[in-house]
Amino acid sequence: MTINTSSSIGKYRWTICSLLFFATTVNYLDRNVISYIRPYLAEAFNWTPEQEVIDYSNIEVAFKIAYAFGMLVAGGIIDKLGTKIGYALATGLWSLAAIAHAIATGTGGFIIARIFLGVTEAGNFPAAIKATSEWFPQKERALATGIFNSGSNIGAIIVPLTVPQIAEKFGWQWAFILTGIVGFVWLILWFVLYEVPEKQKRLSAAELQYINADQTPKNEEKIEDKEKISWLQLLSFKQTWAFAIGKLLTDPIWWFYLFWLPDFLMKEYKLSATEIIWPSALVYTIASLGSIGGGWLPLRLMNNNWSAYKARKTSMLLYAFAVVPVIFAQYLGKTNIWLAILVIGLATSAHQAWSANIFTTVSDMFPKKATASVTGIGGMFGALGGILLTLLIQKNMFVYYTKIGQIETGYFIMFCICGFSYLLAWFIMHLLVPKMKKVEL
Repeated sequence: MTINTSSSIGKYRWTICSLLFFATTVNYLDRNVISYIRPYLAEAFNWTPEQEVIDYSNIEVAFKIAYAFGMLVAGGIIDKLGTKIGYALATGLWSLAAIAHAIATGTGGFIIARIFLGVTEAGNFPAAIKATSEWFPQKERALATGIFNSGSNIGAIIVPLTVPQIAEKFGWQWAFILTGIVGFVWLILWFVLYEVPEKQKRLSAAELQYINADQTPKNEEKIEDKEKISWLQLLSFKQTWAFAIGKLLTDPIWWFYLFWLPDFLMKEYKLSATEIIWPSALVYTIASLGSIGGGWLPLRLMNNNWSAYKARKTSMLLYAFAVVPVIFAQYLGKTNIWLAILVIGLATSAHQAWSANIFTTVSDMFPKKATASVTGIGGMFGALGGILLTLLIQKNMFVYYTKIGQIETGYFIMFCICGFSYLLAWFIMHLLVPKMKKVEL
């Protein structure tokens, strides 16, 4: 891996990347707790097996609807407030929302808490992508995005390693309280360490020049920033639709792994809530490798004189093919559960590699002043895809196959959907933006 951190240039931008990584870890830590306390909630709320699927699906859908609405407004708010204040506001509010889960006394209370969490957590990726576009030159953005996006895997690893034990020893409420508090630790570091490059005194002149080498001259940028950019204007571009459809088709797959992997492991292999710890942790450990490797590959190709769009698209096509073997997860799992875990891990790794690059296409195709807004649009479409997948397929299908005692068939159908969604997304994106031409606003 090649990261230019020589003393002549400086490396403070990687400090900023570490802050984005920390925030994304907290984001997924708070989001994913519910997946691993599900058995404790079923016991506390006296859910029947069928009612558990229905109520859990309703809670999941509530989060996704709120997340979609949050994405509708988060990008514009962050573009208006700026990265520093916008990111801090989002993180502080979603940390409060995470803690608020502890006072829920039933499904209705959880739905309210999840709505609050979904709206506020929507600010993470628009803010992080905007910060990346401000702090990194184009060729390093996929790598930086891959690094900070690997925080989603670390958050998903920490949850199974800690949450079941916390719930077992202290009660499920403390799992939400303790994870929610972590966000306030990040807030302190954020205000101490973050500022836009032009105002950051810790940044060397050489590194500032390196960051801005391939960006719009500042005098032109200041003129452009006076212009307001509406959603209708952004939706008139094929570039926006390419990103949005890519997210629509692939985000729901990642959310399926986050919210349903514990259930799959418990029902397919009859594991307890504590026995799924290491299989779950291994899946997301493998996924974290994809996050970083996914950003490294296009950087390597660009360093070998490939154009940015060619390096990006070639990498994304490879990652799309790497997901396909997940359709054989259950077949392999009949031989050994760890074979199923490895192939699911490969799929999540490929997703994260894909994600690092699809996020970076926004800063490839749009000026900095629009990156948070376009990221928000794509995030909203991704959440809508998750809602549709849950309502049209998972909720009805899983309830049906649970009733007839064949839930493994429902999961096989889902793994087939997972296996081919990325190739479809890549093909549509290629038709819309074959050379990922930059938008002029």
